[in-house]
Amino acid sequence: MSLKVFKNMFNRLLGKFSKDLGIDLGTANTLVCTPERGIIINEPSVVAVNTRTDEVLAVGEEAKKMLGKTPAHIQAIKPLTDGVVSDFEVTEKMLKYFIDKAHNESFTLAPRPRVIIGIPLDITEVEKKAVEDVVKSAGARQVFLVEEPMAAAIGVRLPVTEASATMIVDIGGGTTDIAVISLGGCVNWKNLRIAGTTLNNDIIQYIREEYSVLIGEQVAEQIKIQIGTATVWKESLEMTMRGRDLISGLPKEIKISDHQIREAMSNSIHQIVDNIKIILETTPPELVSDIYEYGIVLTGGGSMLKGLDRLISEAAKVPVKVADDPLTCVVRGAGILLADDELLAKVSAPSSRDL
Repeated sequence: MSLKVFKNMFNRLLGKFSKDLGIDLGTANTLVCTPERGIIINEPSVVAVNTRTDEVLAVGEEAKKMLGKTPAHIQAIKPLTDGVVSDFEVTEKMLKYFIDKAHNESFTLAPRPRVIIGIPLDITEVEKKAVEDVVKSAGARQVFLVEEPMAAAIGVRLPVTEASATMIVDIGGGTTDIAVISLGGCVNWKNLRIAGTTLNNDIIQYIREEYSVLIGEQVAEQIKIQIGTATVWKESLEMTMRGRDLISGLPKEIKISDHQIREAMSNSIHQIVDNIKIILETTPPELVSDIYEYGIVLTGGGSMLKGLDRLISEAAKVPVKVADDPLTCVVRGAGILLADDELLAKVSAPSSRDL
């Protein structure tokens, strides 16, 4: 018996004691689900590593708390950039931690799950292979790739295999995917490297320029969530925040308003809106009529920005709604696919090994 045949048999045996997993490997957060229990992990995509010993000190929520607060020999790393793997080793360690955590209750010594994982629309073959390799290195016996807007549409229970168009805008941490879906595929689409992290950086830059105060990404995220708006809001919102004065080097407290944060983010938000209009303008007319009837569905964490649905609807002249629990749409779609092999065969992206 060859080593390869033995290895396959061993993996299949371990697979009988492993749970199938759906994974949304995001720039900001990683979510994991099983068909039986639904979403079991929802944690930040951050790993804290001791560079002297190469030891992983924390993953997820605990590691995120360390961002910007570590001594020189400890690094809090975000191993994904713009939705793709930028640090293979750290991503592998993070995924292995989450896969092992998902199997904690079943006492599986070496889990070998079947994994469905979301990928951005414009991913290159090299990036696609990196995702497959890192998931297999982390312990998966079989990997299926599904484009994130397709997974999100399935998670929202849109009729993706029918001969009618649905339009989804998935605004994540690193990328925004705009897609028109019909008959199990993306008919027209665009991927933007403008998303939640971009908006955080816009806020950091604005406060630096207006107040000569430096803030971290976590503070910018809190500002965006609490007082960030895409359109003029029904009531004025204000927030007090602290940062480092770039002139004196000392801590400084300032008060900012929703109007200022809207101004800070406006350029990035309008780029997303303009690209949604471009996709509508270049979609076949038969499909556009479906979109005008059923509307656009927003998913991903970025869709939760106050007033964004209204801004897009007014600009595109199309009904727009935010999906229920938009942060989890992609992983919920992966969970549905785990239980439906026929649908998975229709919508999964070809493996880099098939090309």
